[in-house]
Amino acid sequence: MTEINPLDALTLEALASRDGIKWSLPGPGVIPAWIADMDFPVAAAVREALTRRAHGDLGYPGWIERPGGPLAVAFAERMESRYGWRPAPDHVRSFTDINQALQVILHLATRPGDEVAVHVPAYPPFLGTLAEMNRPALPIPMEPAGDSWGFDTGALAARLAEGRCRALLLVNPQNPTGRAFTREELTGLAELAERHDLLVISDEIHADLVHAPGGHISFATLLPERTVTLTSATKAFNLGGIRCSVAHVGSPALRATLAAQPAHLYGAAHVFGVEATVAAWRHGDEWLAEAMAVLDRNRRMIAERLPGGVGYRVPDATYLAWLDLSGLGLPEDPAAFLEREARVMLSAGPLFGPGGEGFARLNFATSGPVLSEILDRITRVAKTSS
Repeated sequence: MTEINPLDALTLEALASRDGIKWSLPGPGVIPAWIADMDFPVAAAVREALTRRAHGDLGYPGWIERPGGPLAVAFAERMESRYGWRPAPDHVRSFTDINQALQVILHLATRPGDEVAVHVPAYPPFLGTLAEMNRPALPIPMEPAGDSWGFDTGALAARLAEGRCRALLLVNPQNPTGRAFTREELTGLAELAERHDLLVISDEIHADLVHAPGGHISFATLLPERTVTLTSATKAFNLGGIRCSVAHVGSPALRATLAAQPAHLYGAAHVFGVEATVAAWRHGDEWLAEAMAVLDRNRRMIAERLPGGVGYRVPDATYLAWLDLSGLGLPEDPAAFLEREARVMLSAGPLFGPGGEGFARLNFATSGPVLSEILDRITRVAKTSS
């Protein structure tokens, strides 16, 4: 008898009782496949670590006076073991999440009116941050390239020559397209960053979710003293609610600026967030391998099951499918149409900025049976609308 991956045994009935935002926000009977939370239960190593802490000492942690603490050491170990990069633990600072870290770095390293280059379509909260902080986005359009996605380095170079850009916000792997950038692409970006004196803020939160035979390249290995690396265990290990991330600050000047801020101005990671993250990074890889097996099967299932008229490039990484629904000729935004008619909730493409019109993002981090039902519903309404 073939053993069933426990992460592939989830049912709609069990998931519908959850009270997190993913499952509680949609209306009755709607299957959520929108926000980037997995449906999978967390790794045993994480549960055990949190249980030990809850039954142990909940006082001030011993690392409270050290900015990085055990989180920084675990981060450095993981970067070296998985990606061949040896970051200095004392260059690491903890934050509640990637969005907070990005805002702090932009606040300290740029000024209102400075442009920030970013690949689009882009993660909506990042676009929101740039707008709220008056850091105009300099868009780098992601374009279809064979069976994947790419971008025009020459066009970016021409825009950078105008001289108003001060930072590159690099999301690698890219959200929502799932593109894991190649060494050639990253080297081109590094050369432009050097030439135009750009700070590179590299969000690598999906690094652990690159599908074989691909691999992740940390941008700091190419341009160490110009790069701030942002990451977290939250995406790869389904820990969105723990509120814990790290920033490795390669720039000596920026480290000094950050160190000069009032000690508690930006807060620190919660003790449970640190426990969960350290446990995931040090003891969660068996669970991650099981999750990746399901995700790999799912990304291919989508390609096999989508109806005609829907465009899809199998992502190199993440558990997010960027669907081109413009060929269906729908009279409204595709995500709104599918939520009403198919009872499936996706993330609306226009939220991701330029290039998002006619698209929707589907989160496929769920079991095979649940994903199959999602695809069946989409197929039924797509056929009736065409």
